[in-house]
Amino acid sequence: MRSSVASTSNNASGGTNSDSRSGNGASLRSHRQGIPEATVARLPVYLRALISMQERGIITVSSEELAVSAGVNSAKLRKDFSYLGSYGTRGVGYEVSFLVYQISRELGLTQDWAVAIIGIGNLGHALANYGGFASRGFRVAALFDADPALTGSVVAGVRVRHTDELESAIRGLGISIFVISTPAPAAQAVADRLVAAGITSILNFAPVVLNVPEGVDVRKVDLSIELQILAFHEQRKGGHALPQAGEEPAATDGGGKTAGGPAASAPPDRSALDPSLIDTGIPS
Repeated sequence: MRSSVASTSNNASGGTNSDSRSGNGASLRSHRQGIPEATVARLPVYLRALISMQERGIITVSSEELAVSAGVNSAKLRKDFSYLGSYGTRGVGYEVSFLVYQISRELGLTQDWAVAIIGIGNLGHALANYGGFASRGFRVAALFDADPALTGSVVAGVRVRHTDELESAIRGLGISIFVISTPAPAAQAVADRLVAAGITSILNFAPVVLNVPEGVDVRKVDLSIELQILAFHEQRKGGHALPQAGEEPAATDGGGKTAGGPAASAPPDRSALDPSLIDTGIPS
């Protein structure tokens, strides 16, 4: 067993991390064809920028223009595209529609992927109603929840099934990818059942690290971690960095001002905050 600690990010320069020991899908193809995982992580970013250009009627694009749209440097973009066999035309650039097709094919988006979501709480409802899945070739084929009160209800046009139907539905509907949006305590048991039923691709929204066997790909999305990273940078942009080890805190005068600086802001009164606003966990 291994722990899957991969997490998603919108860092176009390669901040999206994944476990290099992959099962099926784009990761396996990239391993066979020698495409680095960092390049695979940037392909969806390029595709999003290219589709936007295509919708605006843009026919060709230079590497510099596409790099700016994707948030990477042009040399890295050209290197990434060289793994796909696309080198562009000097003085013309890349044909947008061909790149859209080429990247979509490499990511496996030219075929239909049946996706299921387990855990139909607030987050599960939101994911089921997300229109971006279908437009990228991901069809929400089934919804599952352990709550009998939800069984038979319809969310986004799909009937919610009880988790007792999990294994039979996987076989009958040909589900390839599962999204886990259960509470953290239930996530590992759910993952174990999915793996036993033959699922090798899991997108995990539960705030817990899943232990899965070799050959199973898990992508983890933890919004609270992303917010904490932003808070780290925001603290430093605002000049509120904590003192280093052995460094004395800045002295303040009687009015709460630092020597030579503005008045220090008082910490927020957390007792007056709505607890739901400071809960960093992912809603079930």
